[in-house]
Amino acid sequence: MFKTTNSRRTRHGATLLFALSFLAAGFVSAALGQAPPPTARLVGVVLEADSREPLSGAFIEVVPLDVRARTDRQGRYELSGLPAGKYTVVVRMIGRVVRRESIELRAGGETVLDVALEAGVVRLPAIEVLRSRTELARNLDDIPGSVHVIVGEEITQRNPFHDVHQTLRRVPGVNIQEEEGFGLRPNIGLRGSGSQRSSKITLMEDGILIAPAPYAAPSAYYFPVIGRMHGIEVRKGSSQIKYGPRTVGGAINLVSTPIPDEFQARAELAGGAHATRRINAMVGGSQPNFGWMVQGYRMVTDGFKRLLEGGTGFDIGDYNAKFRVNTDPRKSTYQELEVKLGYNRQRSDETYLGLTQADFAVSPNLRYPASRQDVMNVKHRQLHVRYFVRPGGHFDLTTTLYRNETERNWYKLQSVGGTNISRILERPGDFPVEMTVLRGGDSGPGDLRVRANNRSYFAHGIQSVVGVQFAGGSVGHEIEIGARYHEDQEDRFQHEDAFQFVANQMQLTTAGAPGSQSNRVSDARALALFVQDQISFGPWKVTPGVRFETIDFTRTDYRTDDPDRTAPDRVREKNVKVLIPGIGVSYALRDDLRLFGGVHRGFSPPGPGADQETEVESSVNYELGARYNTGEMNAQIVGFFNNYSNILGAATLATGGSGVGNQFNGGAVDVSGIEASVQYAPLALRGANFTVPWGLTFTYTKAEFQTSFDSDFESWGSVEKGDRVPYIPTTQLSAWIGVEHRRWSVSVGANYSATMRTVAGQGPAREDEGTDAFAVLNVSADYRLRPWSSLYLTVQNLTGESYVVARQPAGARPGLPRTILGGFRIRR
Repeated sequence: MFKTTNSRRTRHGATLLFALSFLAAGFVSAALGQAPPPTARLVGVVLEADSREPLSGAFIEVVPLDVRARTDRQGRYELSGLPAGKYTVVVRMIGRVVRRESIELRAGGETVLDVALEAGVVRLPAIEVLRSRTELARNLDDIPGSVHVIVGEEITQRNPFHDVHQTLRRVPGVNIQEEEGFGLRPNIGLRGSGSQRSSKITLMEDGILIAPAPYAAPSAYYFPVIGRMHGIEVRKGSSQIKYGPRTVGGAINLVSTPIPDEFQARAELAGGAHATRRINAMVGGSQPNFGWMVQGYRMVTDGFKRLLEGGTGFDIGDYNAKFRVNTDPRKSTYQELEVKLGYNRQRSDETYLGLTQADFAVSPNLRYPASRQDVMNVKHRQLHVRYFVRPGGHFDLTTTLYRNETERNWYKLQSVGGTNISRILERPGDFPVEMTVLRGGDSGPGDLRVRANNRSYFAHGIQSVVGVQFAGGSVGHEIEIGARYHEDQEDRFQHEDAFQFVANQMQLTTAGAPGSQSNRVSDARALALFVQDQISFGPWKVTPGVRFETIDFTRTDYRTDDPDRTAPDRVREKNVKVLIPGIGVSYALRDDLRLFGGVHRGFSPPGPGADQETEVESSVNYELGARYNTGEMNAQIVGFFNNYSNILGAATLATGGSGVGNQFNGGAVDVSGIEASVQYAPLALRGANFTVPWGLTFTYTKAEFQTSFDSDFESWGSVEKGDRVPYIPTTQLSAWIGVEHRRWSVSVGANYSATMRTVAGQGPAREDEGTDAFAVLNVSADYRLRPWSSLYLTVQNLTGESYVVARQPAGARPGLPRTILGGFRIRR
């Protein structure tokens, strides 16, 4: 019944042939068609203003071409293949005043631009200060902790579906649990924090909390489309305490496309495997006192799983606009007001229903017929209004008002014959009748229960950060004082419909009344304050800080037969207050080598409705590391130890539980590990035809319970001291290498993950209690037709590996099979 046929291999072959033909056609047309116009070259040297010594690792950017380079050890840089025209060259380096120079490039000629950068340790231009308030990792050397930044095309390289999981595999210390192969609802953890629905980390977009209800319901059923992002920043360690409420693992900030400094337009069209189509377009520009940007993103696919009479793909649209008014940035006082509007809608034919191990071995991309009604609908709206002022001197204020609204309804199979689907898939041999129904066999009336998980969320608030910079003698201070008042809410109004399978058709037998399954509202109100001072003296940077949170949780339950909510059935309230101190220290051994370390308190609140016995999640986190940066090479190694006095688990449907959302104490847990990364981007020196960049990241994590207990939390169960925490792999590795020419580039990457236990335990996991270890090979190629246009091809899982990435919510789930997309980019 589940035999894999040659038709699937034929489809893969046809897709591969189509994509290769698509790319080859572009190469041939470029070779045989009209020769491209002659291009220009920009070269120069970046020097230190006083000593006239060369500066290694300075960034050079040509605006609006979005072309970048770094200086080598001699301070030299080169950019070739540039279109003729007038541009602005931006030269920046950490600790230096940013320089902007206007140039005119002539076709077939070489322009020399040498730049001297002045020291600017305390006083930075207003625009740079603003960026440091909204982008977490602007100045890496100023951060006494582990931090990684992914920018530009690195976000989506070798990643055809723009899956944030695949992008973050290039960052050490990130724990990932894939689910449906597309990354629509990511499961991301940091340093063993737990990954389920990314609920244990602080998620932000442009420095604003972005989860549907970050305090009351942090599970990321909405996640921004990374294909429209300018950058992704991942911070761990002591300096993350500014970005609560969750500090046990770390913070991820998604930096949206900024308003360009000059008029810019770009678009991407792509298509390929699984009938996938994608368009991503942006247009915007700036005048002296005004700027704007509009961006639209749409991606549609039929999906890769096989389901009789049903879809397995998705349709996502994401639209954003920004508008800015500002004063003259050259004046001593600078002010800026920016408004950002966003709208996201999604329909995905996704399910919680996986496969038995036996069925997975035969046909890993199968979907059981009983899941054909399953569909997720999401709408998300955002409004952010940010005001920034720097009234001269060394003082600045950034204030943001924000409102996010999310509606989602995941209509999906819940049970068969009264038995939850997760229990059926755990022990399929005990439920032969139910398994027959899942496979499409006839059932009795109402045997299949499909739940409408209808929930709406809002989150709004105001946050302000005051920055003060001053120096006393040889000691410099950069103080940040922040405050945020935040309110959010989750409203559950759910019901279940009853179905019957007859002649391979699912027929509705009973429609549930709205609110008859769950009828409740969870609210949170939080006030957060923090202060942090970066103290610089000689080669030392010491950064003490403290955060205070006071959170009021309220959960109001209504009777399931009271859809009008005439009177509460039960009200539970809980207040949580916490002080989160931390300190980080860094020491510069040389200009290119810095040691750092830190310690801070980790915290995660329990949420509304938690019993009085449910404690906050609390830990003490330590790290010690080194960072090496020469401009060409960037390397980092960190050892970490997180000592949990109490870890929390939530019994959600996503974890194979009941979906009530109750939280459980897990007691003491120790998480330790090593993170290492190295990236080598050799500079294109004079006369060089190509470069060979490469990179490697490695993570080792050991996460063990330090107490024995029995839990109703599905993934824990009966725990013994020394058991491994589920869904945290011991070893992860990502490596990539490329060849980059001024007209073309090729990149090959591989991701490896060791097996993960899916339930707590010790020693090697049984086949049905662990995921598969896997190594996936990805390839991408790009060919520049003109300075402003290019073709590209991306292949994920080149060898077509089949592997189990998870066994929750219910049954074995596959990773993305071989997937090929080709596309066309233009930029003006």
